[in-house]
Amino acid sequence: MKNETNSSQIPALYRELADWYPLLTPVGDYAEEAAFYRRLFEARCQRPPRTLLDLGSGGGHNVAHLKAALACTLVDLEPAMLALSRRLNPECEHIQGDMRSVRLGRAFDCVLVHDAISYMTSRTDLASAIATAFEHTAPGGVAMFQPDFVSETFEPGTDTGGSDGNGRGLRYLEWRWVPDSRTEMYVADMAYLLRDVNGVVEVIHDRHLMGLFPRTVWLELISAAGFEPLAIPFEHSLYSDTGHEVFLGLRPVADGGG
Repeated sequence: MKNETNSSQIPALYRELADWYPLLTPVGDYAEEAAFYRRLFEARCQRPPRTLLDLGSGGGHNVAHLKAALACTLVDLEPAMLALSRRLNPECEHIQGDMRSVRLGRAFDCVLVHDAISYMTSRTDLASAIATAFEHTAPGGVAMFQPDFVSETFEPGTDTGGSDGNGRGLRYLEWRWVPDSRTEMYVADMAYLLRDVNGVVEVIHDRHLMGLFPRTVWLELISAAGFEPLAIPFEHSLYSDTGHEVFLGLRPVADGGG
């Protein structure tokens, strides 16, 4: 699901623990935000939105709510996550690829880069992912980027969650903190408690390295790729009054691109 230069740094959640992913963030939890994305695309796209590219698509939980309105193509780095999504979205096209470098040779009305963009831990990688989105956005189309945090909204802290299903259960503790030795990055240490069908519980630690950039950097890099940049408040019942935003890249109708 997520992009990392060093293969050993890719979280276990997207590889050997991938089958547990739907219990970490159930597909039903994505309905409200997916409806928000659809409204954004319909309002900002200068052409009737019919096609969508999901970069860093993970388990395909957003597409599960968008595919009724849009023909969706999903791209992810991790085969285990693509396998999850294929089971959930068998009617959609799935392609293995890195959001920093994949080139499909075609354009889409809408490009969605959800929280997978947070795994870009350098400005170079972030710029590459935004350039990929631009290359795949049709003239008059819209790309949307949703980092978990920007520098201005980040606060160290903890979160918990999880769910049960098919006789199994998962609970997690997320601990977010900024290393003293790094800038523009934070660590999300995850502790998973995994209960199997026999009631046996295993505890696993999983580290996620995440990019953390100022709002101005996001807008500058989106503009540098060729988009008209725009920041929009994230409309969600769980994030009201938090200052969270999504970033849009509006591709001009006539920009010399294809």
